[in-house]
Amino acid sequence: MEPRRRSFLYFGAAGSLVALILLCVAWELFLAPLRPGGSWLVLKVIPLLLPLRGVLKRDIYTMQWSSLLILLYLAEGLVRATSDRGFSATLGWVETGIGCVFFACILLFLRPYKQAAKKLAQQAIQKASK
Repeated sequence: MEPRRRSFLYFGAAGSLVALILLCVAWELFLAPLRPGGSWLVLKVIPLLLPLRGVLKRDIYTMQWSSLLILLYLAEGLVRATSDRGFSATLGWVETGIGCVFFACILLFLRPYKQAAKKLAQQAIQKASK
């Protein structure tokens, strides 16, 4: 994969993770909290903070497990987009969109690493069977 495309995918993943963190905080404190003045639901951002450092450092292992973590936020976004009303439903669609961008960028970024690992495993199997 060309370096320019890899950089685009990396910045897409890192940027969407930061955007999702900011959206979740703003959503539950200012934009459309469950209760006026803010909600304890803002704590849902804590799991997103765990992979932030690893994603910013391009750590492959962190990127792999964060692609699974983001599925929880995709599900939450879809549920709130279809069950809430007003601005909160719009924010649910935004959360879903940002989560999809993160998921796609991470998977495409990790694809060459997965292909290389698979090729290496096949070579090891062939070497061991001789």
